[in-house]
Amino acid sequence: MEAYCLKCREKREMKDAAAVTMKNGKPATSGSCPVCGTKMYKIGKAA
Repeated sequence: MEAYCLKCREKREMKDAAAVTMKNGKPATSGSCPVCGTKMYKIGKAA
């Protein structure tokens, strides 16, 4: 899944992507940037 990296300021493919549920019950995907290792987060249903 592709997400925006705040550190690199580019869209990149998420490494170790995992589906998570936020506190309000909505779905999201959490992972890390393959280049710099920063945490990435994308709100919405995982594809």
